Amino acid sequence: MPVFAAVDIGSNSVRLKIARLRGRKLQAIHEDREVTRLGEGVFRSNFLSPESMGETVKVLRRFHRSAQRLGTDLVRVVATAALRDARNSQAFLEWVRSATGWAVEIISGLEEARLIHLGLVSHLRLSTSTVLMIDLGGGSCELTVSRHGHIRETVSLPLGAVRLTNEFLTHDPPRKGELHRMRGFIAREIARASGPIVRSRVKAAIATSGTAAALAAAASHFHGAGSRRTPIVTRAEMKQISKLISRLPLEGRKKISGIGPRRAEIIVAGAVVYHELMDRCQLRTFRYSPLGLRDGILEQMAAEYDKSTRSGRQIESERWDSLKQAVEHYRVDMAHALDVRASAMDLFGALKTLHRLPPEYREWLSAAAMLYEVGDYVNRNGRHRHTQYIISNSEILGYTPDQRRVIAAIARYLGKSRPTAGDSPLKGVQAAEQENIAKASMLLRLARAMNLGRSRAVEGVRVRVRDGEVKLTLTARRRLGVDLELWAIEKDRDYFRELFGRELSAAAA
Repeated sequence: MPVFAAVDIGSNSVRLKIARLRGRKLQAIHEDREVTRLGEGVFRSNFLSPESMGETVKVLRRFHRSAQRLGTDLVRVVATAALRDARNSQAFLEWVRSATGWAVEIISGLEEARLIHLGLVSHLRLSTSTVLMIDLGGGSCELTVSRHGHIRETVSLPLGAVRLTNEFLTHDPPRKGELHRMRGFIAREIARASGPIVRSRVKAAIATSGTAAALAAAASHFHGAGSRRTPIVTRAEMKQISKLISRLPLEGRKKISGIGPRRAEIIVAGAVVYHELMDRCQLRTFRYSPLGLRDGILEQMAAEYDKSTRSGRQIESERWDSLKQAVEHYRVDMAHALDVRASAMDLFGALKTLHRLPPEYREWLSAAAMLYEVGDYVNRNGRHRHTQYIISNSEILGYTPDQRRVIAAIARYLGKSRPTAGDSPLKGVQAAEQENIAKASMLLRLARAMNLGRSRAVEGVRVRVRDGEVKLTLTARRRLGVDLELWAIEKDRDYFRELFGRELSAAAA
C-alpha cells in the first residue's frame, strides 16, 4: 500500500496532506498547515521577502520530517500564485531543495483549477448537472464550471485575499475610498468570467480554501446558525457579512468564531470578492468544502500509480476533453486526427516487442497523433516547429509541462529533420527519453503515411515482424487504391532501419 504526500505552497499558507492508497481509495493519515504569508512581499514589490521564505522553509522542514516518519513513498510539492509572480522564485526553489531535497513545481492557475476540480469530483457525488467550483487563495481565485464531472470553463483571476489586502487596504478598518477602489477592481476582473458562468446556468457552487471556511463560520456567527449541518452561505447573507466585516477593526474581526487572528487580517478582501462573485454570477448560495488542491494532487498521484482508480478515469476523461478542444480551437480536421490516432495505436500494439517503449508512451503518442497538425493554424511554412511550440506552451489539461514537452517532441519530427541531442525541442527532456521520442515519432510518421490521402483508403493493416523484417500489408477499401500510402511508407525505410535495425516493407493486400 503506497503512501503519498502532497504539499501545497500557497500565497497565504502551506499545507501538507499524507494519504495511503488502500485498494483503489486514498485514506488520509496525516495533515498539517501553517500560515506563512509567503506572497505578502510579492504583491508589494514582486519579490519574496527573506523572512517569509525562511518561515516557509522552516515549515517545509517540519513537513519533511512527517513524510519521513510516515514512510512516504512519493512526495509532490507544488507552488501557486506567489511563486508564479515572484522575480526571485528560483532562490526559494533552491533553498527548499537544499533544506528538504524536494523539487518544487510551480503550476499555472489553470492547472491549479484542474487539480482542485479533480480533488472535488473524486470525493463528492455531484448530482446536479452544473457546478461552479470556487477557490479563493492568497494570490488568486480559480473558478471552474463543471458539468457532470467534466470541466467546461475555467479561469484564474488575480483576486487573492493577501494580494488585494496589500494592494488596496492600508487602514484599519478600511476606509470607504479603499473599499470602493477595491470593489471596482474586483468587479472588473469578475466581469471577465461572469458571462460564461451565468450562461452555464450553474445549479450549485462549492467553495474551498480557508477564506470560504471563515466566511461560512461568520455566517453561523452572525445569524446564529451554528446548528447547520452543511456550511452553506446565501447571497443575502454574504452581502450582509461583507458589509459588517468591512466596518469592524482587526480586533473585532478576530473575535468572530472561525475566522482566527491571521485570517482576520485578510478576511475583508475575501468577503468582498465572494459578495461580488455571488452577485455578478447570480449565485444563490455557496457550500464550503474542506477539500482542495492537495486532495487533487494526491488523486493525481494515485491515478499515475493505478489508472483503474476513479481519479484515473477522471484524468483520462479530462485529457480527452482537452485534446478535442485543442483540435477544434486550432481548426484541425477531427476525422483525420482520429484516423491517424487509431493507426498509431494499432502500430504501438503490433510493434510492442520491437519498440519496447514504456507503457505511458501509448498515451503520449495518442496525444501527439491528435495534435500534430496544430501548427498549420499559424502557418504551413515551418508547421512542425509551430506544432512543437503550441503543444509545449498550451494549457492542455491533465498533462504536466514535462509530459507536454515529450508529446510536442514526438509531433515535431514528422518532416525532414531528425531528433538529435542539443535540439531545441529536446531541451528539458531527459537524455534517456530522447531515444524513446525518436521511436514514438517514427510510429506517428507511419500512422500519418497510412492516412496520407485523407480518403480513408486503408481499411486495415496487417503487421508481421519476422527474420529481421517488418512488413505492413494494407487492405484497401473497395474501389480505392493505396499507392499514395505505400509510397509514403517506403520513404521512411532508411530511417526505420536506423532506429530499429530492421528492414521495413509495405504492400497492398
